[in-house]
Amino acid sequence: MPRKVKDRNTDSRTAREKCPKRREPYWTKISKGCFLGYRRIAVSGTWIARYRDHSGKQNYRALATADDSMEANAKTVLNFEQAQDAARAWFKTVAREQDGAKREGSYTVRHATEDYLKDYEARSGKATGRIVSSINLHILPALGKIEVERLTRQRVRDWHHGLAAAAAGEDQQYKKLDDDPEAARKRRVTANRILTILKAALNHAVFEGEVMDTGAWAAVRPFKNVDAPQVRYLSDGESLRLTNACQDDLRQIVTAALLTGCRYGEIAKLKCGDFEPDSDTLYIATSKSGKPRHIVLTDEGSEFFTQVTAGRPKDEIAFKRSTGGAWGNTHQYHPLKDACENAGINPPTSFHILRHTYASRLAMNGVPMKVIAEQLGHVDTRITERNYAHLADSYKAETVRAAFGSLGLVKPGKVKPLKRKKRQA
Repeated sequence: MPRKVKDRNTDSRTAREKCPKRREPYWTKISKGCFLGYRRIAVSGTWIARYRDHSGKQNYRALATADDSMEANAKTVLNFEQAQDAARAWFKTVAREQDGAKREGSYTVRHATEDYLKDYEARSGKATGRIVSSINLHILPALGKIEVERLTRQRVRDWHHGLAAAAAGEDQQYKKLDDDPEAARKRRVTANRILTILKAALNHAVFEGEVMDTGAWAAVRPFKNVDAPQVRYLSDGESLRLTNACQDDLRQIVTAALLTGCRYGEIAKLKCGDFEPDSDTLYIATSKSGKPRHIVLTDEGSEFFTQVTAGRPKDEIAFKRSTGGAWGNTHQYHPLKDACENAGINPPTSFHILRHTYASRLAMNGVPMKVIAEQLGHVDTRITERNYAHLADSYKAETVRAAFGSLGLVKPGKVKPLKRKKRQA
């Protein structure tokens, strides 16, 4: 049931008796743009609903008599809570009428996700594949048939916690359920991401007037302190061993990943013309964020792409397999695993770790987080800081010591502390 609001001026007979008689109602906010009013110009007051539509126009409706002098009957005489229910029902009706909606039956979680996906795609223009997959796999099977206004806090919380505890199965994407803390953290991150999708869909339904905000989903909190992964990256020696262990075609895309931080899919789609030798940049036309970007190349990176693209048509795929075809979604998996085994890298690396290696190297050499975010194609610096900010500590320490210098207050002593050797990146 929708969460009831409180108003000390109008939520009881005793409180309303103290309200001076006036034509302007005493308004109580039910939700955004939706108000319940109490007007008292005679012995008994009346309840009035007010709704602001998308154009900003105010719509009014007289609901019933207040239970100031008569007992409430839930029809012609309403108490404060009954008046809220009547107002909510009218808000929903007028919203649908003004939007031209003709939906039959109850409004379920499935309806909410369908409407949200249509709006998301229209507003953002981004691909919805990942969101659709999360909805179909994790939201609809458990919650799809439930009426939105019948969702309870406990139901949503149990579902959310169940996602984090789910073992591998036919309808789950988790490979293995074990006691590994990192595996548990990843499951909680996934559960939080799916909870965010559900909340977005339900909040959209409230915004569109399909349902009233029950507060059930807002009260369910995501798992805390799970978004900071232990970032794994390769040392320079490991990177060199790995590339030496790769077959020729794999070596090219592994080298490209280490020198650009690009995702595997971005590298597979690169064309020769995406390398711009005049500016020493690489153009990424399609990225995960949906926005193109230019990656600044180092001298080594520019030399590498010069050799790869020399004398080739601009519209030709830059990196091809030994068979002559383009790299597909999973073509890299087994060859990279074999190369890691040959190079003595255990556990085996992935292209995502090669991306981490690129970004970690920048962070440890003092490159600002904003620059790293732009190179990687992150929308803002939040993800970048979460993953790589701690690696910049050594740069911060060196910068502070170099800038501050010495005040000359302390004379050098003869005793020197033993210091640990610096870890090789």
